[in-house]
Amino acid sequence: MAVPSTNWESELYTYDVKTSHDFLFSQPHTNDPLYFSQVKVSAVALLKIVMHACNGGNLEIMGLLSGRIIPHAFIIMDALPLPIEGTETRVTADDETAQYMIRYMESSEKVGRKENVVGWYHSHPGFGCWMSGIDCDTQSLNQQLGAYVAIVVDPYRTMASGRVEIGAFRTYPIGYVPPKDRGDNPYITIPTGKIDDWGKQANRYYKLETSFFKSATDIQVMEQLAKKSWTNTLTTSALVVNSSYFTLQAQEQVQMITGEGGTGSKKSDKTQLRKASMKALSEQSPALATHILKHLIFVKQ
Repeated sequence: MAVPSTNWESELYTYDVKTSHDFLFSQPHTNDPLYFSQVKVSAVALLKIVMHACNGGNLEIMGLLSGRIIPHAFIIMDALPLPIEGTETRVTADDETAQYMIRYMESSEKVGRKENVVGWYHSHPGFGCWMSGIDCDTQSLNQQLGAYVAIVVDPYRTMASGRVEIGAFRTYPIGYVPPKDRGDNPYITIPTGKIDDWGKQANRYYKLETSFFKSATDIQVMEQLAKKSWTNTLTTSALVVNSSYFTLQAQEQVQMITGEGGTGSKKSDKTQLRKASMKALSEQSPALATHILKHLIFVKQ
C-alpha cells in the first residue's frame, strides 16, 4: 500500500471533459478484463471511509465512491455513507437505500459536481480485505452497468496496526480464466470460519494497486484535527482499545495449530503459522511500543 503523497497532484483534481468523453465512447475495459490496474483515493474520501467503518464496529457498513476515470485508473474524490442495515457478515441494501442513492446523484448534478459514482465500499471487521461470494456477486452486477470498483476496509486491523487496511478489487467476466501468476495475492490472515469462502472466490476477482493523494488544503485540515485530538491519543492505549481483536488473533493461531476451527478445519503447516504469527506481531508491536513509551514518560517516576 502506497504512502499518501504530500504534494498537491493538481492533475488529479482537474476534471478532464475530453478524457471522460473518450472513455465513455471507447469503453476499453469491456475488451480487457485487466484494463484497470490502479485506484487513487483522496485524503478526504479515505478519512470518510475509515471513520464510517470504525463507527460501524463489528457490523459491516457500506457506501458509494464518487469520482472519475482516467486511463487504467479510478480517481476517488469523495465517499458517501449509505443508510444500510448491516450484520457481522454482510450488508443488505433495500428500496430506501436505492432512493437515497438516486437523490444523492440528482443533488450532485444540481450543484454542478461533475464526478460520477464509480464504485462502492464496505467493511470487513477483523477478517481482512478480500471479496466474499456475496461481494463478488454484487460487484459483478455493478460492472455490468459500467466501469465500477469495489473497496474493502478492515477497521479492526486498521486501528490495531495504525495503518489503513484497505483493498480495491474488480471481478472477472463470467467464463474468464485468469492468469495463473497474477502477482496480486500477498499473504493475508483469514479467520478459520471464512477460509472456505475466501478460497472459493479467489479466482473471481483481482486486486488493484491503491494509492492516496491530498492537496495543501487537506494537509492543513488534518493538521488541525491532529492538534485537537492529541490529548485523546496520549490517554488512550491501543492495547486496551483493540484487546478483543488481539485476543481473536491468538485464538485463530491456536486453531491453526490444533485444527479445531470448525467444519473442514485442519492443522496449518509451519510456514503458514509463521506468517500468521509475524502478521499478528507486526500489528501488535506498535501498540505495545507506544504503551511502554507512555508508561515511561507519564507514569514511572
